Amino acid sequence: MATKQTSAGSLKVGGFIVFDGVGCRVSKMDISRTGKHGHAKCRMEAISLIDGRKFVKIIPAHDNVIVPIIEKKVAQILSVHGDIANVMDMETYETFDLKIPNDMKAQVKEGIQVVYWIILNEKVMKQVR
Repeated sequence: MATKQTSAGSLKVGGFIVFDGVGCRVSKMDISRTGKHGHAKCRMEAISLIDGRKFVKIIPAHDNVIVPIIEKKVAQILSVHGDIANVMDMETYETFDLKIPNDMKAQVKEGIQVVYWIILNEKVMKQVR
């Protein structure tokens, strides 16, 4: 599981964060000003990279948060069975199964190449090449 830590206040919209063990992309972020004796707070809305769930969290801006390190790789589709594709990584020649997202089912066919991401040891098909 490749991750790193950064402060919550340094994240930007479009960046990545881990909420409840799920890799997410920050879709909206508001930073409140400090109070008389308090700290600045970050209100973050994030969308899961795997299943599209929405998370909303309020975190002190100085707190450390976990940011996933996402690997982007290319694979070739060997066979398609329903909504599962058997693919082979183009660098390591490892074969494994990937779930086909609903919006890509019409494009996925045997022999084409796809881009997949490794997010917190989970492989997700993201794009057809």
